[in-house]
Amino acid sequence: MNNIKINEQRLWDSLMEMGEIGGTEKGGCCRLALTDLDKQGRDLFVKWCEEAGCTVSVDKMGNIFARRAGTDDSLPPVVMGSHLDTQPTGGKFDGVYGVLSGLEVIRTLNDNNIQTKHPIEASVWTNEEGSRFPPAMVASGVFAGVFDLEYGLSRADLDGKTMGEELERIGYNGSVEMGNREFKAFFEAHIEQGPILENEEKTIGVVTDAQGQRWYEVKLTGQESHAGPTPMSSRKDALVGAARIIDQVNKIGLENSPLACATVGLMQVFPNSRNVIPGEVFFTVDFRHPDDAVLSKMDAALREFANSTASSLGLEMEFEEIWYSPPVPFNKSCVDSVREAAKLSGYPHRDIVSGAGHDACYISRVAPTGMVFVPCENGISHNEAENADPADLTAGCDVLIQAVLLQAS
Repeated sequence: MNNIKINEQRLWDSLMEMGEIGGTEKGGCCRLALTDLDKQGRDLFVKWCEEAGCTVSVDKMGNIFARRAGTDDSLPPVVMGSHLDTQPTGGKFDGVYGVLSGLEVIRTLNDNNIQTKHPIEASVWTNEEGSRFPPAMVASGVFAGVFDLEYGLSRADLDGKTMGEELERIGYNGSVEMGNREFKAFFEAHIEQGPILENEEKTIGVVTDAQGQRWYEVKLTGQESHAGPTPMSSRKDALVGAARIIDQVNKIGLENSPLACATVGLMQVFPNSRNVIPGEVFFTVDFRHPDDAVLSKMDAALREFANSTASSLGLEMEFEEIWYSPPVPFNKSCVDSVREAAKLSGYPHRDIVSGAGHDACYISRVAPTGMVFVPCENGISHNEAENADPADLTAGCDVLIQAVLLQAS
């Protein structure tokens, strides 16, 4: 089994076919969670899994599990997976690579008539990105008991549509209860979304930990007024307050470098007219760091500055932390399996910490979990220019199948 290799062309063709669903003119992908395009992607995945002989089930958050039976089907499965939803200007590999590499493992085991003692499953997790329905990773969070089902189904997009309503609309409001599935192990293959592996010419990243994250929503309310007659000294300009806080967000990230990340990625200005002083601004903040103590220090610094800024400008402020995901150490046995699989497969590798959140972070709370990283071109992700070499994607899947066999035999 040490010599077993996946089918590179089949994996690549599957990625490209899935990438056509929501494909953009710039070569990327826009397949937001629980849209009609997401349904098309899910339907194609289910079709492929059933053709591979899998039994497919869906839970109440729309998470999909495609099961290949083991010789002792009473044993808990070894599960692989990631997500099919993308960012609005996303790429063809973020998330979907982890889903389709899981399917490719099953197809390769079928090709070679290899039976495993434990069942093996490929999975799709709903709304990992959190782009349409914040927060991120909400469905894997419900699965792991971080959120309750009511909370998960009630998450709404900017138009007020909830996850529960959209799951029902596209036909993926499954009947399987949440939180009653035991995993022997869980593995998620993913592009790195950073430049380290490419810069160091390493093919495989053995993921040992994931950064902690805090997400915030901030609303500043001042007073809209005419841009001409209103003196500067008497203005209550919400956008000025937002600008100062946003600049401070960046400074907090730099002050805690090189491991900290601090981002404002969404902003809404009201009334958004060129000759009206903005009376209301809504924006988001994303903080990340692998050390929880540093992440807490960043949190305190932001709160103090935001409060003083709003007060000094005469603005009202609503400040809410909507999501906190602590730093995650992955399971030693699973990490060792990935490292051993890289050695068995003959690929250069290194230990690495994930700078992004993944479904694996929540699954690690209820099951032994590990991750496999492969390089992506120039470290670019969440971008239509996102790209990965077919040979690297194949290598990651070769490592994935070996890690799965180490756990499932």
